[in-house]
Amino acid sequence: MDRLGQLLDASAPLLRRVDEVLSSAGAPPGHPVWPELRRVRLLPGDAVRAVAALRPGELADAAPELRADALACADVAESLPPPGAWSGDAAGAYDVARRRAAIHLSGGPDSIDARLAATADLADALFEWMEQTRGHLAATLAEALGSGEALTLATDGPVDPTACAEVLAAAEIGHWVLRTISQRYEEVDDLLHGSADLAEAQSPLPSVRAW
Repeated sequence: MDRLGQLLDASAPLLRRVDEVLSSAGAPPGHPVWPELRRVRLLPGDAVRAVAALRPGELADAAPELRADALACADVAESLPPPGAWSGDAAGAYDVARRRAAIHLSGGPDSIDARLAATADLADALFEWMEQTRGHLAATLAEALGSGEALTLATDGPVDPTACAEVLAAAEIGHWVLRTISQRYEEVDDLLHGSADLAEAQSPLPSVRAW
């Protein structure tokens, strides 16, 4: 279990109160939590749970397996036998088909082995992104748990919309959490956009989108 997994239970009451206050009382006008709420479209607690659902371990073995498959494609392409002593129109047609199959398997920019290698690179990048995202969010939660705002929100019961200190505290913590998450997801959006062509020819990798 990584640090985010360790902090989930400890931060759950605080995040639940933040969500309750934001849902019932909103946030002060002009507070920076508002654009983050519009961007993420989730309350802080839900957004944290969405990141916690990311499983980088499920991608750990993906890249080596994909690269092994790419090598296998290259080996198959090299092993396709030429016509040899065989001659005539049938031999010529076979050789054309053999060369076409070899290029499809390996050697070209759109060959199967090239796409497998590119998908392996994407799997590596997503694995690293998931681990970093979980780590960044864990650091934010640790800061929030030790903050004065957390002390202000350490209450139970109905939310009082006139309790300005509690409303501001919830907005502050909500902003910290959502800003961390939205920044990390902007990075992965760029990564996925640059790899969009892979989705046209191969099965998709596990989704990393939280919204």
